[in-house]
Amino acid sequence: MTVSTEQASMRFGCGLSPDLPALGPDQLLTGLREPDEIAKRFPIELFSIYGRNLEAAARLRREIKTARKQGKTKRAVAARDELRTMRKTLGGQNREWYVKTLLRWSQTQVPLRERLTMFWADHFTARGKNPIMAAATFPYIEEAIRPNVNGRFGDLLIAAVTHPLMLHFLDQSYSVGPDSVAAKRAERLGGLNENLAREVLELHTLGVDGPYDQNDVRQLAELFTGLSYKIDGTFIFRNGFAEPGAETVLGVRYGAGERGIGPVIDALNDIAAHPATARHIAWKLAVHFVSDTPDPALVDHVAARFESSGGDLEQVYTALLEHPASWGEQTGNVKPPFDLIASSCRALAVTSQDMKKLTPRQLRRTLLNPLADMGQPLLKPSGPDGWAEEDEAWITPQGLSARLRWAVSAPAFLRPALPEPGAFVETALGPFATEPVRFAARAAESRSDAIGLILSSPAFQRR
Repeated sequence: MTVSTEQASMRFGCGLSPDLPALGPDQLLTGLREPDEIAKRFPIELFSIYGRNLEAAARLRREIKTARKQGKTKRAVAARDELRTMRKTLGGQNREWYVKTLLRWSQTQVPLRERLTMFWADHFTARGKNPIMAAATFPYIEEAIRPNVNGRFGDLLIAAVTHPLMLHFLDQSYSVGPDSVAAKRAERLGGLNENLAREVLELHTLGVDGPYDQNDVRQLAELFTGLSYKIDGTFIFRNGFAEPGAETVLGVRYGAGERGIGPVIDALNDIAAHPATARHIAWKLAVHFVSDTPDPALVDHVAARFESSGGDLEQVYTALLEHPASWGEQTGNVKPPFDLIASSCRALAVTSQDMKKLTPRQLRRTLLNPLADMGQPLLKPSGPDGWAEEDEAWITPQGLSARLRWAVSAPAFLRPALPEPGAFVETALGPFATEPVRFAARAAESRSDAIGLILSSPAFQRR
């Protein structure tokens, strides 16, 4: 089956660009083997570096508490103000990382990497539940997700599940083995927490209908006891919190001769290689990239490659892109709000200089608030299952209205010198530009209206 480079770039890439060539399936895949140059151009801080903010915030909270106890009001107020300033600064830093993420999509020559990074970041959703951790999601993605999108699924699973932000998000650091040393010494400690174990089995690997039961969840939760992080965000295994003895998960015993991170890694590798995991991941990839109701033959093909390759993700992606069912529909899924904004930036060839010209208010009105208006507030999914994949989640009256408003108003702020509509319709839509869209663009009263019509057209709103 012949696939156009334009269709490949729209379905599995970041969309079309006037400055960068459209890429076919083979080029999209081979690009994943290249060095991650776009990340160097637009760097985002790693969580291991970001952790210094956690330590500083903890120090300030201790200082406030101590000062209040000692009646030193001025000192407490000064520390409180410093903490507030820190939170505000980190909020600004988070917005800067968001802009860099958009610029990566706009200018990358390896667009499949950007798509996969966001897919896996959503699959392994983790976010902070306090103001300091709230700005740590981009560093988490940069450290745990992005470097592993083209490796083994088992390595990606381990990196995400044992990451401090995931442990924080699912309250794993408070999980204490019922018969652990810590539980015997301090009754006030929390008990066993099953959140992480349940999400690993239900969301990250086997799937909600996978071959596990409540006993597997509890046993895995007991195996996970001890996973935690230090005050500076550094991972640590707390042996005193770990449930002693072996645990049996999916019929396999772990930790009989040792405790520590080793048995956890063994269990995660085994679960990653399970046939149910292969099928669940194959289905999720097919739903995300191709259709809400993917062809069963496509899912079977990708799952078989997952199993035969031992979870080699490059082989999994190859199976996805080589199957005819990935290209059967001329238009694919509706773009979620982030993808819509990011692919629009690519079509408009938005540069870092363009972004720098935006005032803080314009940034909020043009790139941040519209995400929430369309239904996808930045880094704030409602739960650990991430954002909805179904088209109906995004095609709502409010969402459609917000999309139309954004398409008409935002481009003039992103690119004050808007492109000529006749050329832009070909740039943005390629062979999917229809004559009605071309005519509407020509007949629009203003260049801004014409660009808005193109960006709000069904061909652009879908992949």
